[in-house]
Amino acid sequence: MTDVRIAVNAERQYDVVIGRGVLGELAPMVDGATRVAVIHPATLAATAEEIREDLEQHGCSAILIEIPDAEEAKTSEVLAFCWSALGQSGFTRNDAIVAVGGGATTDLAGFVAATWLRGIRFVNVPTTLAGMVDAAIGGKTGINTADGKNLVGAFYSPAGVLCDLTALTTLPRNDLIAGMAEVVKVGLTSDRSILDDVLAQPSDCLDPSSTLLPSLIARAVQVKADVVGSDFREQAGAGGRIGREVLNYGHTFGHAVEKVERYKWRHGAAVSVGLMYVAELARLAGRLSDADADLHREALTGLGLPVSYSASKWPELFGAMQVDKKARGSLLRFVVLDRIGEPAVLEGPDPALLAAAYGAISA
Repeated sequence: MTDVRIAVNAERQYDVVIGRGVLGELAPMVDGATRVAVIHPATLAATAEEIREDLEQHGCSAILIEIPDAEEAKTSEVLAFCWSALGQSGFTRNDAIVAVGGGATTDLAGFVAATWLRGIRFVNVPTTLAGMVDAAIGGKTGINTADGKNLVGAFYSPAGVLCDLTALTTLPRNDLIAGMAEVVKVGLTSDRSILDDVLAQPSDCLDPSSTLLPSLIARAVQVKADVVGSDFREQAGAGGRIGREVLNYGHTFGHAVEKVERYKWRHGAAVSVGLMYVAELARLAGRLSDADADLHREALTGLGLPVSYSASKWPELFGAMQVDKKARGSLLRFVVLDRIGEPAVLEGPDPALLAAAYGAISA
């Protein structure tokens, strides 16, 4: 495929490059840096070493910082470890960070970059589908706390994002399936063509060698670029209006599932259940038709994603949602759909309605 380059015009302009073998674009994105730290999980040590060697050949002094895999990386302890590595290596404001990994790695590394000397350059190299279409793009960085997911963080844009599709050929199938939840989300809220293609060709969606998957990725990235460019700091969502909050569709409930499961569930699997929850919430509130709610289930189950959750967990989930960063004071706030492609906000729904929606997806 021909490389696709999508511009994100937010806090600052940067490009998302989508293609196969695009890592050759990395060195120009860190041009001028004397030192580069490559932050990566242990599972990507070989890839990180290749990147380090390439950067060395381009005149950068590159170091590797290995962090835990997945959500275990997003802690204050790991954050402090990264700061220490930068300090001991003499990193200055002219230097840069490269994040190689999934969404948890890019979240953590971006926050390291945002906070070291009040901000140094960083480039994201997402290696998972969820990272490519969501986490690595948009400038949301952060870590988790004992009280919830992503409660500490910063808005801080990367200097660039390189989505090398060859990484998807070795991605475990369950990770590929989970990543599709973020693609379906965009199809439900913003680009009906994505949803139609998922419904019509679910097997091709999960085939890295197909022509469909790169197209889905590019369309999902374009939607996120447009949304982030219009509302970088998520400030439009007041008085019932919706801006960047649209990207949180399914995430209030999904993040609660992740917390209750102690982050052992894949993010996309939790979001998938969250998508079903808000579909039922909107349907029971009289906002979404039965047919459109059913499209959620059809798309998600067609990909092998979960659409239900344990019936015994409601008290824990409700408590977790109340400290979600999208809440306003004591009011829970959900992105819902009035119909496919028409997102809106449902603020302060009756607790009985919330419980009824949970009952509709309980197993």
